[in-house]
Parts: sequence; structure tokens; C-alpha cells
Amino acid sequence: MAAENAIIDFGTKEVAGFVVNTQTIYMSWLTMALVAILLFAAGRNPKLVPGKLQLGVELIFDFILELVKGNLGEKGRKLVGSFFLTLFLYIFIGNELGFVPQIFTPLHVHITSPTNDINTTLGLGLLVIVIIQILGVSQHGLSYFKHFFQPSPIMFPIHLLDELLRPFTMAFRLFGNIVAGEILLVVLYRLAMWVFPEIWTGFSLAIGLIQALIFTALSICYMRGAFASHDSH
Repeated sequence: MAAENAIIDFGTKEVAGFVVNTQTIYMSWLTMALVAILLFAAGRNPKLVPGKLQLGVELIFDFILELVKGNLGEKGRKLVGSFFLTLFLYIFIGNELGFVPQIFTPLHVHITSPTNDINTTLGLGLLVIVIIQILGVSQHGLSYFKHFFQPSPIMFPIHLLDELLRPFTMAFRLFGNIVAGEILLVVLYRLAMWVFPEIWTGFSLAIGLIQALIFTALSICYMRGAFASHDSH
């Protein structure tokens, strides 16, 4: 199928023997740039009476930081608050990119979500799980892994499987919702431009926000064990 006729074109190319989705890379760079621009614009000239942009960013900061503090405590907020803010903004803005009206240029460049690629969402899931293990060991030493054997050593395979599957369940949940929304949106635009697609776009934007919140909230909940007391393990 020609790239211009594909519902979602990942711009797949082979580089040094590896298959690379160039569209995902470009959209990831765009998402990171938009996050940086948003934070710079909101914090460049903070005011006592905030404007709409500053107020919106402050509301996001307060919500995510309170969510982190409520689950991980004040220590967790200080250690990983910034990480979860960045994670949420990246996923939120990345999700929304694919739900704006498609922009095609003579070079056939179009706007998609980096999170419509399972490689991106799985990478984010693995990143969260790796950070959890690092924090758990840094907080409790090797005794952190004792929770895999509680309440009985016979539970070790189940706990291990649960830990290994977490990044995959998180990744497929986010990927499935975003890629399904994008595919439906593209199909609707091809069938009835500017009619039903506009209604679906609004709905999809809300889905993008909800999925960003779900992924971030699950990541925070999974990290609770890294900050729990030894007795909690």
C-alpha cells in the first residue's frame, strides 16, 4: 500500500539493519518541543494574578503533584513529582496531536500521535517499571524484593508475572485507544469531511486527556511499593 493511501503512515525505513518508524520519531520530537514551549511560555513571566495559560499549567501542576503526594507522600513528591509532570504532559500533548484535523503537505507529511505506535507506549511503560525498581532498591536496598515472596514464597511466580506484565498492559491500553481513535478519525474524514469528524474530534480530544491521566495515575500507583515501609511489603 502506498504511504499516501495508508490510514496511518509510520514512515518505516531501514537504518543500519534496523526498522525505524521515522514518523514516530518526528512526532516525538514535535511533542517534546511543544511541551518545552508550553512550559517556557507559562513560566516566562509569572504573575500574581495568572493569565489563562499560566492558570491552566498551574492547575495541571497542582493536580499531578497532589496525586503524587497522596500516593507516595511528600518524599515521593520531591523525588518524582517532576518526572510525572513531564510524563503526563508528554502523553497528553502527544495524544492530542493525532486528533487535530490532518495536515497534508506536498511532501505527504502529516500530524499523528507518537503514542499511536506501540514502540512509544511500551517504551514509556518500561521506563516507569525500571524507575520503580531503581527507586525501590535505593529506598530499601535489596530487601525491596522481599515483597515478591509475600505472604508466601509460593506467590513469587505470580508477583513476578504481575510485575513483568504491567508495562505491557499499560502500553497496549494507551496504544489501543489512541490508534483506534486516529483510524476512525481518518476514515470519517475520507467519508464525510467536516461533518461527523468534527464531533468525533471533540470526543477524541477528551479521550486523549483521559488516557494520559490513566497512564500517569497507574504509574503513580505502581510506584507506591517503592516508597512503602518494609512492613507494607
